[in-house]
Amino acid sequence: MIELPVISPEQTRKRKPDWLRVKLPVGPDYARVRKLVDNYKLHTICESGNCPNMGECWGAGTATFMILGNVCTRSCTFCAVATGRPTEYDADEPKRVAEAIKLMQVKHAVITSVNRDELKDRGAEIWYQTVVETKKISPETTIETLIPDTKGNWDALYRMIEGGQEVVSHNMETVGRLYRMVRPQAKYERSLEQIKRIREAGMRTKSGIMLGVGETKEEVFKAMDDLVENGLLILTLGQYLQPTKMHLEVAEFIHPETFDMYKEEGLKRGLRYVESGPLVRSSYHAERHVNVPLS
Repeated sequence: MIELPVISPEQTRKRKPDWLRVKLPVGPDYARVRKLVDNYKLHTICESGNCPNMGECWGAGTATFMILGNVCTRSCTFCAVATGRPTEYDADEPKRVAEAIKLMQVKHAVITSVNRDELKDRGAEIWYQTVVETKKISPETTIETLIPDTKGNWDALYRMIEGGQEVVSHNMETVGRLYRMVRPQAKYERSLEQIKRIREAGMRTKSGIMLGVGETKEEVFKAMDDLVENGLLILTLGQYLQPTKMHLEVAEFIHPETFDMYKEEGLKRGLRYVESGPLVRSSYHAERHVNVPLS
């Protein structure tokens, strides 16, 4: 039986090693994206998730948009996104997101969302409309959708993925043994099945795992094997960073050489593409994943 962590506000966070230092977001391109996000009243996981690559990505004129609000119905112990009871969603959001992507001249857009477990369709129709609207006014833009766990609502899943996106991602986040601690409202096997169904629908499949929350190398290898068995093509591996003192504490900072080893192992085990490094996040270098062959 796995015990949930007791997280105290007084706990001391481990000192970050030098390879995790990042530059603050600055520059005219960053400022331009900042203004567009504010003007269109958009949410980005770059901000809500405290992404360490925000300066680099926004400076290049790209961002990962978060739809369906910025309050999540889940309470994952690693995530910086606010949790609680969301307000009603905005039916005009798909058009606003599409217009912003066009104005930003984004060549590859990543769209994600909070969990909306209280909605019968899990927000699937908003997902579908966002992709369709973006493709309508920016037909040259390729899209990755990073979708949440539908809790076995497969009709909702299929609606989410039929808008015309090139990549569909669903993050496992951690290894099976640690699910109850890291993702208490999710199930390891159910997420694997979701990935399997996405692949069976003919989509380019992608997932991500955080390292440094207490997993062993053997458990990471097992997760890779499980993902390959269920049709995963693309995997991202990055270092977990504790957002606040109220979140799950970092168990270990993984050395860059270990990330290199995981990349080699993932490719050996049948993954088509592995993005692996301390600062890698789900949408980091996402434009590279569009060209991964489906067969």
